[in-house]
Amino acid sequence: MPFKKLHSDIKEMLADQEITTPTSFQRRSIPIIKSGANVFCNAAKNSGKTTTLILTTLQKLKCEAVGNTPRAIVLVENRERAIELYDAFLAHTKHNSLRVYVGHEKLHIDLQKSEIYEGIDILISTIGTLNKLFLSNGVSSSQLKIFSIDDADFLIQQSAYIALMSITQSIKKCQYVLYSEKMHPKLKRFEAYFMEHSRVVTA
Repeated sequence: MPFKKLHSDIKEMLADQEITTPTSFQRRSIPIIKSGANVFCNAAKNSGKTTTLILTTLQKLKCEAVGNTPRAIVLVENRERAIELYDAFLAHTKHNSLRVYVGHEKLHIDLQKSEIYEGIDILISTIGTLNKLFLSNGVSSSQLKIFSIDDADFLIQQSAYIALMSITQSIKKCQYVLYSEKMHPKLKRFEAYFMEHSRVVTA
């Protein structure tokens, strides 16, 4: 059972939320993501993708704050989803020291840069804002361990696709996990760039 092999803080949090049984998708995906491989995760809505993203991020960071630069980035389509995911992360991190920050277009980029500089562990951001942060040296990727993309179908759009290619060229090494409902040919093309030797999980 994937939940039994997670960090003790995560297991305690799941018990508090009375989550005991992983979904079929979680049984397949969590062990592969934990292995450190780049992963394309394809599954329908309500299959547990968001919870998987959160749990594996916490697992990768061992549920504790370290240093000042982000060790996990979560890329989302828009501000609404960024805030929604931020709230979900806060619900899962209230009993540990992990620092979660959300970036989006409604916040001035200089304000975001200064707040990130103060120290964060998990950065949740829209594609446009993240690209601006990287282009202006507003965020360091030197300690980055995992880069997750939530509902990646928006990357089919040319502008988002180009922005992600720009961002990933600034990252030397980390694990990428891309979540979507199905494997679009344009998403599959990332395999030739930053998703090398990737695994595919389909549920």
